[in-house]
Amino acid sequence: MPQLPVIAVVGPTAAGKSDLAVDLALRLGGEVVNTDSMQLYRGMDIGTAKLSMEERRGVPHHLMDIWDVRTTASVAEYQALVRPLMDDMLARGVVPVLVGGSGLYVRAALDRLEFPGTEPEIRARLEAELERAGPAPLYGRLRELDPEAARVILPSNGRRIVRALEVIELSGRPFSATMPSYDAVYDSVQLGVEVPREVLDERVALRVERMWAAGLVDEVRTLMGQGLAEGRTAGRALGYAQVMRFLTGEWTEEHAKQETIRATRRFVRRQESWFRRDPRVVWLPQQAPDLLDRALAEILDRSPGTRGR
Repeated sequence: MPQLPVIAVVGPTAAGKSDLAVDLALRLGGEVVNTDSMQLYRGMDIGTAKLSMEERRGVPHHLMDIWDVRTTASVAEYQALVRPLMDDMLARGVVPVLVGGSGLYVRAALDRLEFPGTEPEIRARLEAELERAGPAPLYGRLRELDPEAARVILPSNGRRIVRALEVIELSGRPFSATMPSYDAVYDSVQLGVEVPREVLDERVALRVERMWAAGLVDEVRTLMGQGLAEGRTAGRALGYAQVMRFLTGEWTEEHAKQETIRATRRFVRRQESWFRRDPRVVWLPQQAPDLLDRALAEILDRSPGTRGR
């Protein structure tokens, strides 16, 4: 078999990425590397749809269950973990099969990303302003200072707006200068799993119902005892944030479930928009009966030594 590139299976939540990644790993002698930011957290199993050991079918899965729920997610820390892991796999002749819907984590693994430093005093001041006034005034400031960054950051994403303003103040450079480019570090093939919108919306609703039936509420209750509510990243995760509002008496259980479905559908649209902007992603229809064969053909066609054959 020719030398194979790093493979990334990307796309929105509930598209069927995990199963395809396992299929590819089994066929190509690969191992799966998680690029879902929420699956990095220990104990967040049901709400993040982690594959069971049986569903992994003997394929090793890396970078799962490594962070405590009180830990704030760090793309820089993730990059420092994933790069040596992939290098080791490639040196052993093992194909890394990345899978997950966190676009920035995929880019951190595959592309050149710059991670500017942080300044606690600046961060604390901006976060206090965010808490006091909400994201709108901060977003307006970002739009004046760095229109390009404001164009790609959601006006409601207070955490990212704060980070952008912190970098601008700290470095004197636009935050957009540090944002992900398409300058790749690894030879890779990115496969997007495509599902029609109406089908995906149905799958999201069904997935949430199954999570509830599988014990999501009990999982969240257990994690609250481990500090989930204090977790700046994990505590805001889809499903977990909504269930906590039920468990604290703010919402009914049915309202929490319906809000989880609505929030997940909104998130799915943002994921699709992110991955659609990357011209390197090859989109494949998840419902095609020959999905695996199509994926393998794309990989082999783009592998060194086989191009042009």
